Amino acid sequence: MNRDTIIGIILIVIVLLGFSWWNQPSQAEIEAYQHQQDSIAAAQKDAEIKAKMAEAELRAKAEEAAQGDTTALFYEALNGTKQDIVLKNEKVELTISTKGGTLAKAVILGFEDKDSAQNVTLFDEADQQMNFMLSGKNDNVVTRDLFFTPTDVTDRTVTMTAPAQNGGSVVLRYELGDDYMLHFSLVANGLSGQFAPNYQEMDIEWNSRARQQERGFTFENRYATLTYKERGGSIDYLNESSEKQEQLEEPIDWVAFKNQFFSAVLISKDDFQKGAVVKSTPQEKGSGYLKDYDAKLKTAFDPKGIQPSEFEMYIGPNDFRLIKEVEEQSRFGKDLKLERLVNLGWWWVSWINRWFTLYVFDWLTGFGLNIGIVLILITLLLKAITFPMVKKSYMSSAKMRVLKPKLDEATKQYDKPEDQMQKQQAMMQLYSQYGVSPLSGCLPMLIQMPIWIAMFNFVPNAIQLRRESFLWIDDLSTYDPIVEWNTHIWGIGDHLSLTCILFCVSNILYSYMTMRQQRDQMVGQQAEQMKMMQWMMYLMPLMFFFMFNDYSAGLNFYYFISLFFSAAIMWLLRKTTNDAKLLAILEARYKENKNNPKKQSGLAARLEAMQKQAQELQQQRMNQQKK
Repeated sequence: MNRDTIIGIILIVIVLLGFSWWNQPSQAEIEAYQHQQDSIAAAQKDAEIKAKMAEAELRAKAEEAAQGDTTALFYEALNGTKQDIVLKNEKVELTISTKGGTLAKAVILGFEDKDSAQNVTLFDEADQQMNFMLSGKNDNVVTRDLFFTPTDVTDRTVTMTAPAQNGGSVVLRYELGDDYMLHFSLVANGLSGQFAPNYQEMDIEWNSRARQQERGFTFENRYATLTYKERGGSIDYLNESSEKQEQLEEPIDWVAFKNQFFSAVLISKDDFQKGAVVKSTPQEKGSGYLKDYDAKLKTAFDPKGIQPSEFEMYIGPNDFRLIKEVEEQSRFGKDLKLERLVNLGWWWVSWINRWFTLYVFDWLTGFGLNIGIVLILITLLLKAITFPMVKKSYMSSAKMRVLKPKLDEATKQYDKPEDQMQKQQAMMQLYSQYGVSPLSGCLPMLIQMPIWIAMFNFVPNAIQLRRESFLWIDDLSTYDPIVEWNTHIWGIGDHLSLTCILFCVSNILYSYMTMRQQRDQMVGQQAEQMKMMQWMMYLMPLMFFFMFNDYSAGLNFYYFISLFFSAAIMWLLRKTTNDAKLLAILEARYKENKNNPKKQSGLAARLEAMQKQAQELQQQRMNQQKK
């Protein structure tokens, strides 16, 4: 980098800093803007509170009027005593309340929560509500206002009935399967005259607060999303980091209120019609909740009571294999793709995880090995698979390293800035004569990047790491703090994760080894530019620290082990490579090529042609400037 370039960069930086300083608002302007934003936020919050109070007041008045109106269609069902009916198998315990007739509490058995309780309470009646609404000609049926009578009660089944004044009824039937699937239906008996002739749909309101189930709020919140599947289409979700509301333009098969490792999924046999409104609202750290989820849906309804409206709910862990097995219990004959609740990454990354990582992970865990050992073995397997490519990349660099003195000698006459194109051509020609391709080591190294990205998506979503300990790590699915404090520090949080520190330190060491290897093969001005770039390479691990300090210890541990073995392989290759023998082989190839010159082909030939064309253009410009 010459002096003019350096001066240009410095001037650009000065101009940008000066422009930023000149345009920054004054303290008075900042305070005025902040006051304006605070006023807007306060007004919005006040409006929301007033709207909720007005809605509650209207509901209370409507209930009071209905309870006092003995002619109301469901007058008898508006009064009663709340009772809980528990459906239970070996996997889940679900509570159905007679007030509203819907699911009030869900407990997933066999999984600890963040407070080390034996089971995970996904939600209770304070967190979650599901309401079915039917619009009648004279009276609207709102299930949350009704008291239902339970019958046919067993450990797995219950029928909830709300009687109407005309002898009809609204009936909700529930049946719990062997695993995590709940089947239920709604039917209106003897009420066909209460609805308009063309009335064929019902409204569903479902809202729930996603509880924090893991130690790391920030990390868990990143993977907690309101997710849905379009009919016959793709899986999508709302933005996980900010408040988001959408009106869906296509019918959907299901909507899921998803935590990092557990989900509640509502499925409709007849789809949820287009126009559904879904909303996700993040909650504050320390509230005990991650997000508020809301869904306003419509689905088919038969007012004659011949065909019930059928639903299913998956309430269980986000385990890819398990979900695929449980989905087979669905009675709707749809390809629900519920396993996509486990986000394995973009389609090409998902392909790697779906057809390689999952199978290897399942195979290794099948031996009963500790998950930490499994991560080490996966790393070793991946290193073994990529070793031929890594060796090819290293040997390409080694050839360039041993040829460096000859390159320096052959190109020493091209030291002027205007001679750099000729210097590049001379280097490419010399590489060709020795049978060396400077680009042969690039592609093999790039092939390893999808593996890193695939593991970035796989490890945080693998429920098998949850509550698994290894060495000093008590839970591989969340961060492993060596120091914690109460105050949140921007960019760091409230802790230091040991595996993150190890990952960043190993990254610095590996960057040092890589930069040293590259520096040994650089010639002239390239070597000078490489020295100036070194500090940028060393800043990357610092950036990784701010990114990964909140991430799971399992992911940081995998990256640490991967870099450790990468450094070990590079050291081993360096120790086992005889530079003198390698140079002798290249010299023999040089003599052979000199006696029998071969025409360049492929990428090298195209690069040489491009360099010659660029040189010709540069020469033309110089001639025009002289004129």
